[in-house]
Amino acid sequence: MAEDQTTLFRKSWGIYDALAAENYMHHRELTAIVATQLREVSDSGPWSLLDLGCGNARFLAPALPALLPSRYLGVDLSSAAMQEARETYLSGLDRAEFLEADMSEALRVQSGPWEVVYSSFAIHHLQLEAKRELLGLVAAALAPKGRFLWVDVFRRKGEDRETYLEGYLQTMREKWCRVSPADLDAACAHVAEFDFPEPLDDMMALAAQAGFRRAEVLAAFGQHHALLLSEPAQH
Repeated sequence: MAEDQTTLFRKSWGIYDALAAENYMHHRELTAIVATQLREVSDSGPWSLLDLGCGNARFLAPALPALLPSRYLGVDLSSAAMQEARETYLSGLDRAEFLEADMSEALRVQSGPWEVVYSSFAIHHLQLEAKRELLGLVAAALAPKGRFLWVDVFRRKGEDRETYLEGYLQTMREKWCRVSPADLDAACAHVAEFDFPEPLDDMMALAAQAGFRRAEVLAAFGQHHALLLSEPAQH
């Protein structure tokens, strides 16, 4: 069953797109906030963007042609999702490149420096030590004035994973009603099996340990947050 769910969410993005299209996870608001950050970066001159867990890039894509990154690299484990990004959502971005790899592997082979590293609803699938490693790799890969824009779900202070999942799954079943029951069942099974969000305060502390001297919450909609991590200490 676990392997079936993994295959579903790596190779078929129809369910995720259906959920995202209904804005249940506040993709629109969070992506608008990210786009504001990207405009600030682009106003300072040529810039590059590493998109970790890019999927099909449907939400970020509309902002990119006007901001003209000098390089865009999308990283994901789903070749099908990246093909859709290349052929549909980012077809007008001449400098778009893609790499089929996990996020830490990509950072080890594409170390930058990057003006922006971005990740949306991907890092919460990692275990704690993998998150720790990833944050360190991101800090090392950023340019001196680079920014890590991290959109994801986080637990409340003192909330364990079981309590978080109970509440989140209840919300999904009661309020995410504009998708088919079969799709919702598959999404709930995926969340229960593969979501490992950490408490926000713990991740802020981990970011400091990784070398980020600045960490702030740009926006929060329930469990869904946009974070800005910047000023990597090694620079």
